Amino acid sequence: MNVPNALGQGVRAEFVWIPEERLAVLEMSAASGLERIPATGRNILEATTFGTGELIREAMRLGPSLVAIGLGGSATNDAGAGMAAALGWKFFDCEGRSLIPRPCGLASITKILPPEGTVFPKILALSDVKNPLLGTRGCSRIYGPQKGATEADVILLESQLEAFADTCERTFGTSHRHTPGAGAAGGTGFGLLTFCNAEIVSGFDWIAERLGLEARVADCDLVITGEGAIDAQTLEGKGPGALARLAKKHGKPSLAFGGRVEKSAEALFTRCFSISDPAIGLAENLARGAQSLRAAASKAAHSFVS
Repeated sequence: MNVPNALGQGVRAEFVWIPEERLAVLEMSAASGLERIPATGRNILEATTFGTGELIREAMRLGPSLVAIGLGGSATNDAGAGMAAALGWKFFDCEGRSLIPRPCGLASITKILPPEGTVFPKILALSDVKNPLLGTRGCSRIYGPQKGATEADVILLESQLEAFADTCERTFGTSHRHTPGAGAAGGTGFGLLTFCNAEIVSGFDWIAERLGLEARVADCDLVITGEGAIDAQTLEGKGPGALARLAKKHGKPSLAFGGRVEKSAEALFTRCFSISDPAIGLAENLARGAQSLRAAASKAAHSFVS
């Protein structure tokens, strides 16, 4: 279906429907992901999860008993407020004017009303990070710079989220600002908890169980994985790190490939290989990604058998 990306431009986004289980599986980055916006056009102060809300609403039309939503790769930092607006939640300022939630304007929201007649199915928020909404480990501070936020932007976003969390706490009588995973995907975890009564679970564990991944690892000879950056965040529950721990459990070697590899995370894997060239810029490294990965894979293969 066509939905707006994080900055309102139309994109094609899909989800998986498993009719025999009445299960819908969504990836929020399909609508609100960073990769959906050209690097030169990103604006974290304006980016919203409205498109993700439209994707959820479309899935709900099928009458699911369960909706599983993968959190990650977002261009957003709006605590899921845009998603909530697409699902029918209404937001107002202190003078009763209706507002369209934006990351740089969340503090203006003083009243929230629920959608009329909407019954949400059971929703699982699949997250492999444990970051809370706010603070030094919150989404603005940890993930904002990866999405283009300056230090000034981070300070602004943090203050907006804190004010929004206060309003949500007054409205609902409960607070999810400290819940592990609430900061996932720019605070979309918080939004799903607050507006959809979702449950946050380990995305890796949920998918691994459905795939019978542990049995597959136990039966294999070598585990190969990778991600954009193998760093401290890899150690905090992200898929590649969890997969490496599973490999260690069964005595299997693991190779990891990353655009950037930090020393702090290398010990988790048998070997790590960076596929970027520090002598050239990010744009050129991205353009050479496939070629660099092939070269790194060849190097890994030779080192592994030698």
